[in-house]
Amino acid sequence: MNTVPDVAYRNRWVVLAMLLVVYTFNFLDRQILGILAVPIQENLGLSDSQFGVIGGTAFAILYSVLGVPLALLADKVGKSRVIAGSLVVWSGFTALCGTAWGFWSLFLYRLGVGVGEAGGVAPSYALIADYFPVRERARAIAIYSLGIPIGLGSGVLLGAYIAANVNWQAAFLTVGIAGILVAPVFLWIVRDKPAQASAGEREPMLAVLGILARKPAYWLLAIGAGCSSMAGYGLALWVPKIIAVQFGWTQPGELVKVGQFMASLLLIGGTTGIFLGGVVSDRLAASDRAWYARVPAFAWVLTAPLFVVGMLTPSPVLAWCFLIFANALNTLWLGPLVTASQHLAPSRMRAGTSGAFLLINNLLGLGIGPWLMGAISDLLRAGYGVHSLRYAAIICVGLYLVAAVLVLLAIRPLKRDWVEAEA
Repeated sequence: MNTVPDVAYRNRWVVLAMLLVVYTFNFLDRQILGILAVPIQENLGLSDSQFGVIGGTAFAILYSVLGVPLALLADKVGKSRVIAGSLVVWSGFTALCGTAWGFWSLFLYRLGVGVGEAGGVAPSYALIADYFPVRERARAIAIYSLGIPIGLGSGVLLGAYIAANVNWQAAFLTVGIAGILVAPVFLWIVRDKPAQASAGEREPMLAVLGILARKPAYWLLAIGAGCSSMAGYGLALWVPKIIAVQFGWTQPGELVKVGQFMASLLLIGGTTGIFLGGVVSDRLAASDRAWYARVPAFAWVLTAPLFVVGMLTPSPVLAWCFLIFANALNTLWLGPLVTASQHLAPSRMRAGTSGAFLLINNLLGLGIGPWLMGAISDLLRAGYGVHSLRYAAIICVGLYLVAAVLVLLAIRPLKRDWVEAEA
C-alpha cells in the first residue's frame, strides 16, 4: 500500500522539505551561470553587458510575466502539479544551456529556464500558507527560502568542480538532468490541501490587483524588496568573477578555489540569515506587526557597507569575514516580507498576491540588476580596467539603502491594512 502521500498530507514538514528540495534546484540552476562566467565569456566571446542580459534579463522576461498566470493556474489545477511541471521545464532548458554556441542560443535557453521557474515559487508560497498557521509562517517561509543559499552554494561548487574536471557544458547538463529526475518524486509525495474556498470563490487577478492597489504598504514592500534584489541578483551573478579578479584566481585550475570561497559564503551566511530572519521576525512581530518591516530594513542598512569593505579588502581571509556577515544580512528579508505581503489581502488571494509580489521583485531584481552591473562595468572599463566590475558592484549596493527607506515607510500602512488569517 502506498502511504507516502498520506504521510506528507498529514505532516506539513514533509511538504516543506520537498518544497525546499525543488527551490534548491531553482537557484542551483540560476547560480551555476555565475561561477561559469569566465569560461563562458571567453568561449562565446561575450561582454559583461551581454552576459548580464543572459544572466538576468533573458531569465526575467517570461519568468516575471508568467508568474502571475501560473500562480492563478495553480489555484485551479493544483499547486503541486504546477510546481512539478515547472521543475521539468526549467531543468530541461538548463540542460540545453550546455549545447549553446553563442549569445542568442544561450539567451533563448535562459528564456526557457525562466518560463519553467515562473511556476515554482508563488504556488509554493501558497502551499506553505495553506499548511502553516500565521504564527509559524515566516519561519516556514524562511526554511523554504534556505533553498536560495543552498542552491546558490551548490551551484557555484558543483559548477566549479564539473567545469574544472570536464567543461562548462557538462555542468549544465548534469544539474539539468538531476532536476528532471526529482520532479516525479515530488509529485508522488506532495498533495494539495483541500481548498478553503471553492474554485468559484477564487478571485480573478483583476480583483486581486484592485484590492492591492488600495494598499500602499504592499507596493512599498514589493518595490523595496525589488531594489534589494537588484543588488542581490547582480551580486549573485558577478561576485564570483569579482572575487577571481580581486585575488588573482583567474586560471582555469583555480575555478574550484573561487567555488569553495563562494559556496562557504552562501551556505553559511545565507542559511543563517534566512533562518534568523524568519525566527526573529515571527517572535518580535507577535506583539507588533511593524517588525516584519523593521527587521529587513535594519539588516539592509548594515549590508551595504559590509559588501563595500569586503570587495575592497586585499586579503581573502578578511574579505571572507566581511562578506559572510553581508550575505547573512542580505537574505534576512525573505521570511518577514513575504509573510507581510500575504497578509495584505484575504487568504483566498494568496497565490495571486504572491505572484504579483514576485512579478515586481523579479522585474526589478532579475530584469535590471545583473544587466545594470554589467553595463556599468563596461562604462567603467576604460578607467578601472579589470576591476571595473568591482566598482560597478560597489555603486549598485547603494540600492540596499533605498530598499531600507521604502520598507520603513511601509510600517504605518502595514499595521493599518493587515488582514488576519480567516477561520
